[in-house]
Amino acid sequence: MLRAYKFLLRPTAGQEVALRSMLSDHCSLYNGALQERRGAYRHTSKTSVKYGDQSAQLKEIRAVDPERQGRWSFSSQQATLRRLDRAFAAFFRRVKAGQTPGYPRFKGVGHFDMVTFPKDGDGCRWDSTPHDAQTRVRVQGVGHVRVHQHRPVRGRVKTVSIKREGRRWYVVLACDEVPTEPLPRTGSIVAIDMGTVHFFTDSNGAHKENPRFLESMAAELAAAQQHLATFPQRTRRRTKKHRAAARKVAGLNAKIRRQRLDHHHKTALALVREHDVIGHEKLNTAGMTKSPAPKPDPGQTGGFLPNGATAKAGLNRSILDAGWGIFLGILAQKAESAARRVIPVNARNTSRTCPKCGHVAKENRTTQAKFECVSCGFVANADHVGALNVLSRAGLVLCADA
Repeated sequence: MLRAYKFLLRPTAGQEVALRSMLSDHCSLYNGALQERRGAYRHTSKTSVKYGDQSAQLKEIRAVDPERQGRWSFSSQQATLRRLDRAFAAFFRRVKAGQTPGYPRFKGVGHFDMVTFPKDGDGCRWDSTPHDAQTRVRVQGVGHVRVHQHRPVRGRVKTVSIKREGRRWYVVLACDEVPTEPLPRTGSIVAIDMGTVHFFTDSNGAHKENPRFLESMAAELAAAQQHLATFPQRTRRRTKKHRAAARKVAGLNAKIRRQRLDHHHKTALALVREHDVIGHEKLNTAGMTKSPAPKPDPGQTGGFLPNGATAKAGLNRSILDAGWGIFLGILAQKAESAARRVIPVNARNTSRTCPKCGHVAKENRTTQAKFECVSCGFVANADHVGALNVLSRAGLVLCADA
């Protein structure tokens, strides 16, 4: 299996200065490579510059600028150039697919937050046999940085990344050949129906409450954002108060994100421990949270009819606050580690199908919470009905694989 481990770093004041310099210099390399690609396309008969061309220039760049570029790992700089190359590959893929292109943009120093070392030991080494009872990671140009290792690392470390989140620093280890840790079988099969009123409802009729972390901190976050908005958006020098206000907003968002991840990990772990097979709907959250298209008013030039965008924005906020996609990803990872099985099924009409007679009609769901079949009169909670239908479809998959 492939797994990633994320640990908090505890750098000294000098090491933190060096880490910030490393991010800044890699950011300059990224922006310079992007500028070269833009310039070649615009001024040299639409000539495209590839990763191989820019990687071949690294030796010369390091010799010309030994203070900023020569002191960092060659392979980490190659990884930064590959990052830009992937951004352009994604741009061209979106263009061909007719999607919003999203041309790669220049990175500000405050928004370039990660440097990757493609091979453990090449510019960055994970110390698997720590000295003085403390785990450390050795980073070229920085030194041996203390690591708060809260869990053992299993498998073989392939890549090491140094990441900044606000004022915190982390090391991320990508490992392969991670062994599974099977849990004892329980003989239980369950299905879950994701929602916004309840985080999910399982096929046994139990509801998992939605913590609504964003909603609970909405007032405090709005106040911090309003205070930040009082400062001029474009100034030559950002003041100390402006930086403090920006850190306040970033800190609140980071807290919400940590609370949500903690909830998702604990909830997914509980499901994996209690059930051998877990079914859920395949959810396209990107499509579900898409803003409604504007409706031009045929009777007024340049006018538009109401399209329910305000109500849809509230629903989108609730869906994104619940974090269904992140949760289902965490659930799949934990299930794989525990030798459990997760079965995603087609979500079409799961909330409109009667689990008793099989009748499908949108009139079956009378309200958000109530399901009443117009054919046989079966009445139940709508989310419970959705979970039962997911369980039925997951069972068909199990039978087909048997």
